[in-house]
Amino acid sequence: MIRVQAVAPDTLGAALQLVPGTELLAVNGRALEDFLDWEFLTADDQFVLQARLPTGQDVEYDVERPEALPMGVTLEAPRIRRCSNHCDFCFVDGNPQGMRQVLYIRDDDYRLSFRYGNFATLTNLKSWDLERIVEYRLSPLYVSVHATDPVVRRWLLRNPEAPEVIPQLRWFIDRGIAFHTQVVLVPGVNDGAQLVRTLSDLYSLGPSVLSVSVVPVALTEFSKHALVRQPTRDECRAALATVDDCAARAVADRGIPWCYGADDLYLQADMPLPPVEWYGDFEQRENGVGSVRYLQTRIQNARAALEGENWRGKRIGVVTGAAMGPLLPQVIGELSAATGAHFEILALENTLFGSSVTTAGLLPAAAVLSALRDRDDLDLALLPAEAVNDDLLFMDDVEAHDLAAQLPMPVKLSYDFADALVSQEITV
Repeated sequence: MIRVQAVAPDTLGAALQLVPGTELLAVNGRALEDFLDWEFLTADDQFVLQARLPTGQDVEYDVERPEALPMGVTLEAPRIRRCSNHCDFCFVDGNPQGMRQVLYIRDDDYRLSFRYGNFATLTNLKSWDLERIVEYRLSPLYVSVHATDPVVRRWLLRNPEAPEVIPQLRWFIDRGIAFHTQVVLVPGVNDGAQLVRTLSDLYSLGPSVLSVSVVPVALTEFSKHALVRQPTRDECRAALATVDDCAARAVADRGIPWCYGADDLYLQADMPLPPVEWYGDFEQRENGVGSVRYLQTRIQNARAALEGENWRGKRIGVVTGAAMGPLLPQVIGELSAATGAHFEILALENTLFGSSVTTAGLLPAAAVLSALRDRDDLDLALLPAEAVNDDLLFMDDVEAHDLAAQLPMPVKLSYDFADALVSQEITV
């Protein structure tokens, strides 16, 4: 059962007089389990909707949708499919105590994989899940493979019942489903010969495996350090050599690299990033693959607009995590040339998770406040937009507007600089 949270005006939902709290029961006699059923089953021009109003009255709508009229119905958040694995490197298990409860949910939901690009292991699928994925053509999905050796993968997932991933992927591929995949590199476990096998096995599945990324394991101060460690520089270099060998084969066979190292893998290996052309459409940028080159591309594409803004001579602070600190100068140089502004990179240590967590998206508001509260020499501060959720809350539960009220300069949230340095953007 799903329930209406909000209805936009001038939409089909408003015309049907659906209201918040309405239970959406079935479409064409088929029960609605979640947002997937709702979106796919109401995509037709004609359908019968059964619903129950907040008053308890059951109603049936014989719907004929005018062309291009959206439903306009926002559903209450779905119940998240929980993870059945117990990985030693699970980032959720590395959270400190005392955070908001939602941050302790270990999700492993194929629906969110399709909708948002979240990586899922596909270890908790029931037979009807398999049927839905194929019926609704939920493609591409994003899958955490980690290792294709069944014993090694089950050990990494701490799940002796995890299905063999290669036959599982092949079953889906035979039915038209494609995948982006990832390997979280755990030194001494799935690197070396195991990484070679994993990449070779995935490559053998053909072009329906659209890409694979190799990402170094990320641990917080509270992770299980007695059971897992971060890779050394030499281990990262060895992994990149394997990635490069696989990518060279893919370029020769398919014309694309296919296999990518995350930016952080290059950083920890102390090796230069590939050129922007290497990353194609940046399909795994949310996984930290090609993030720096993507920023450069965004700045280049917005250069004309940036040159038309009045930033010349302004002092702008750029808040980021420690990982991006060494990589951002090559981005900032292009940005400064386009705007005429003076940019200062503020690479902050994570005061919530510990210094080993270096991504900008996990910075707490407390670290930002400490760095900026006395900086009245700055005309603007850019904060990483990925550090807040949809409710503009940082990881430490501080709301972005509350943080901004304590700072001496205007603040903007930004994903790629170009989105914040144009006049129509709103200051926090």
